[in-house]
Amino acid sequence: MAALTARDPKMARAIERVGPCTLLPRTDGTPFDHLARAIVFQQLSGAAASTIYGRFATRIGGGTAAPTPARILASDEATLRGCGLSTAKVRALVDLALHVEEGRLPLDLVDTMEDDAVIDALVAVRGVGRWTAQMFLMFRLGRPDVLPVLDLGVRKGAQRIYRMRSLPDADRLHRVARNWHPWASVASWYCWRALDLEDAGGW
Repeated sequence: MAALTARDPKMARAIERVGPCTLLPRTDGTPFDHLARAIVFQQLSGAAASTIYGRFATRIGGGTAAPTPARILASDEATLRGCGLSTAKVRALVDLALHVEEGRLPLDLVDTMEDDAVIDALVAVRGVGRWTAQMFLMFRLGRPDVLPVLDLGVRKGAQRIYRMRSLPDADRLHRVARNWHPWASVASWYCWRALDLEDAGGW
């Protein structure tokens, strides 16, 4: 917060209005569970995704909150589909499990890997794109300098903070964010929170 405030007056105003940053990594569950949950939740409302994930955890995880790669690979497609998962998500979950079981995605080592190496390993999995990989870096691994330039909320928040007439594209957001590093994750969080203030009439 101090570094961003000193470097960027417009971000400094956003920090003052939003208040202290509460961005913390999510340490509950396993990294595999975090990624499996991300796949299940894609393009679904929170309530529907939670229901489907609950079935998935109960039926495939044996009642635990974290179905393992081995248990997914031991389940047939009909069983996985019976949890409410689409064919595309079943294939993505199976591919995720295969990547982990075969060592192509070393989740036990991701804490020691560079950001770009983690992203490269994750986007090789079916159904995991760059945005999902960046959210994993931010919200699971707690990496401080992630800039999700394709995230609509970050783009809208930056538009509000920097008084832009139009929504910034990736190139413009990179330029705006030149003073955010090495704390781009924190600045991105403030972009999201700025939208909360706007919605509440507090901007």
